[in-house]
Order: sequence, then structure tokens, then C-alpha cells
Amino acid sequence: MKWLVTGARGMLGADLMSRLAAEGADATGLDRAALDVCDEAAVHEAVAAHRPDVVVNCAAWTDVDGAEQDLRVFDANHGAVIHLAGACRRTGARLVQISSDYVFPGHGPHGEDDETGPINEYGFSKLYGERAALEYARSYVVRTAWLYGAHGRNFVATMARLAAERDTVDVVADQHGQPTWTGDLADRIVRLVASGAPYGVYHGTNAGETTWYGLACEVFTLLGHDPERVRPTTTDRFPRPARRPVNSVLRHDGWARAGLEPMRDWREALHAAWPHLALDPR
Repeated sequence: MKWLVTGARGMLGADLMSRLAAEGADATGLDRAALDVCDEAAVHEAVAAHRPDVVVNCAAWTDVDGAEQDLRVFDANHGAVIHLAGACRRTGARLVQISSDYVFPGHGPHGEDDETGPINEYGFSKLYGERAALEYARSYVVRTAWLYGAHGRNFVATMARLAAERDTVDVVADQHGQPTWTGDLADRIVRLVASGAPYGVYHGTNAGETTWYGLACEVFTLLGHDPERVRPTTTDRFPRPARRPVNSVLRHDGWARAGLEPMRDWREALHAAWPHLALDPR
């Protein structure tokens, strides 16, 4: 099976390429410099040249607040998916489109088949991308959330840095979600495709749930710091351009279709990921 991964130097893309290498898979990774997924001609040329069996689209606009004012988010998260899905349909490749918990209004837990209803522009762009993938190609849409990993900026790394810089850190305790390690998600994507599961929507998050405050406390504990240095606060103390879901926890009913167990608990995953994150414990 030949794989093509876009956004291959991003947090998820890099872990996916590592996972495929460990499998001995025939995989090509293209970063933004190698392929602008918003360029339709370039997308069709790349897919035609590499002739993959599977395309995994890890390229995306991820600036949630910036999306409120910059309509390029729809080029990156919707238009690009139309290009990729069209190229996949032309060559017969399967498409894995990475989506987001933000397609929901945030009154979870949400199942794969629950009604969507984004509350910010980023969420709308990801929802339109889902629809394009499912309409134009044989696609798996994998919704994920609260990602952290070794290859990009993320909340876990930020908390580790702040632990070394500040005596206390204020973190919101009224947003609920599922921290998800990109290493676990990369493994799940490979297993999903290999399973021959029905095409459709799957929720790719680690199990359980917590708040940003709860996650920060766990990071401080793993660093050997006193978690009491993390102080709970509320969302209204940190106004942002884009609204955030109050509860974006995702259910995992769809994995039964693939004969796969849900991903492991978020805390177990964080402990397993810790040696790979190379965070300074000082």
C-alpha cells in the first residue's frame, strides 16, 4: 500500500510518517513547501505523480482566532479538500481527512452521527471540508481534538514552559475535552485504513475527559512541580476572538464498525507520550 501524507512536517503529519516508517510502508510526505494544497493544479499533479493508494490530509489552517477575520481559512480547510478529494477520485485513492471537535456546538459528549453546529469560523471551515471529502471521494473523516505531540506548538509544551517561567499559572477549568497524543492518533489512522472499515466519520481522540486546568495539573505533576501552582479560572477571564465549545468531548461509537477498541484514556496516553515529548523538567 502506498501512502501520501500532506502537511508531513506538522505535529500529526510527522508522527504519522514515523509510524509508517516503523511499519516499513511505502510513504511519501509532502510539507507546505513541497505542496500547497490550496493550489488545485499542484494537488492533481502530486497525486497523479505519486499514485498513492491512500492520501492522508494533515495540512490545515489551525489558527482558530485568526480564522474569525481571515477567509483564507476556507481555502485551506475546505477548498484544499475539494482539490484532494477530486484528485483521489480521479486516481482511485482513498482519502483520510483530519477534522475537528469544533464542528459541534460544544454541548457534548457528541457521537459521530450527532447534528453538527459550529460556533466559530474555523469550525465551519472544517465542517465544509468534511462534507467535501465524503461527497467527492472514498473517505475516512477523523475528528480529533486537543492535540499535543513532539513536533509542534501545543498546550502541553506551553504549560511546561510556563512552569519554568512563572510561580503560578491561571488555566480555564470550564472547558471540557479530550487531550490527544498525535502518536496515538497516527497509529489509529494506520490501523483504521488497514482494517477495511466502512468509509465515514470516526472520532479520533483519547478516551476519558478533563479540562484545560486538569491537563495543566497533570503536566505540572509529570514535571515534578506542585500542581497547586496551577490555579483554576473561567473562560470569561480570557476573552478570545473565536468562541470555544464548553464541552467538546467526543464519543467513540464508530470504532465498533472497524472492529477496533476506542483509543486509550488521555492520562495513560500522556504518561506514555512523556518520554517522546522531550520537555525540560526544570
